[in-house]
Amino acid sequence: MKVSRIVITGAAAVLAAGGVLGMVPAAVQASSASVPTWTQQAPAVHPSARIAQAMAYDAATGTVVLFGGFGRCNCALGDTWTWDGTTWTKQAPAVHPPARWGAAMAYDAATGTVVLFGGHNSRRGDLGDTWTWDGTTWTKQHPAVHPSARYYPAMAYDAATSTAVLFGGSGGHGDLADTWTWDGTTWTKQQPAVHPPARVLAMMAYDAATGTAVLFGGDVPSGQLGDTWTWDGATWTKQHPAVHPPAQDLAAMAYDAATGTAVLFGLGHIRTHPAAATWTWDGTTWTKQAPATSPPARAEGAMAYDAATSTAVLFGGYDFTNPAHPDLSDTWTWG
Repeated sequence: MKVSRIVITGAAAVLAAGGVLGMVPAAVQASSASVPTWTQQAPAVHPSARIAQAMAYDAATGTVVLFGGFGRCNCALGDTWTWDGTTWTKQAPAVHPPARWGAAMAYDAATGTVVLFGGHNSRRGDLGDTWTWDGTTWTKQHPAVHPSARYYPAMAYDAATSTAVLFGGSGGHGDLADTWTWDGTTWTKQQPAVHPPARVLAMMAYDAATGTAVLFGGDVPSGQLGDTWTWDGATWTKQHPAVHPPAQDLAAMAYDAATGTAVLFGLGHIRTHPAAATWTWDGTTWTKQAPATSPPARAEGAMAYDAATSTAVLFGGYDFTNPAHPDLSDTWTWG
């Protein structure tokens, strides 16, 4: 098992692309005087340290929703938290998905719910269930057709087609290259003539400025990937930017509507690119940013765009420099 699929006391560690943005307002180009940077938040209450959590912005309630992950208990987590731009609040729904890490989550604007799919639980194995969050409780959905059980798929809400699009992941006999869409009721397997190669741990976000979902990187048995693909609702197109982030599979990505760019915060390869870096995608090329402040280097954090505060929110992850307490519980905002 490669470093990018880290084993922590018997369980794979985890998420690169957790939460991704569902529905966002129209992109607003930032002025030349507005240079985004990272700001560490200090909420009095917050989720416990973890990796592999799923995260998405719930536009119906104006909060970022976090579910599950893999914690210092050396176990999968099944708690639900919301971020209102200032503090974290632990929710106590009577019904919720089983504990898991490596799930995909996005906001489904068509139904006003957050949709969660898949993940892994050591006792249950790979999961293929679909759940929705309405701001108060979780509801298990029972679509007749759905993707196979898997962990670390990439997912984003495609506002142009009013569907959540899911790609790849790992399950069954290896990495997957299938594309599925969720319309609020059922899953439909798409059959694009061209698509990215099979992979796990890819990052994906919906680029509202271009009306496409952008996918970057991921992991395959031979190593990490550094390719960029876009989904227009019918097919995948491989992009060929002259500049792009180093190959990686442990990053987090979300669409920043304030600047009209997708923002990626990643580690790269822990040996060849150990420093964390912030990159933005403007629909044509990648640009490496030089913010005045930045979160410490980490892998497997989760990020979502908080439209209520016009900031991207990053939570948790894995600190390779601190083997005694590698899991993080810090909150950062970009904007």
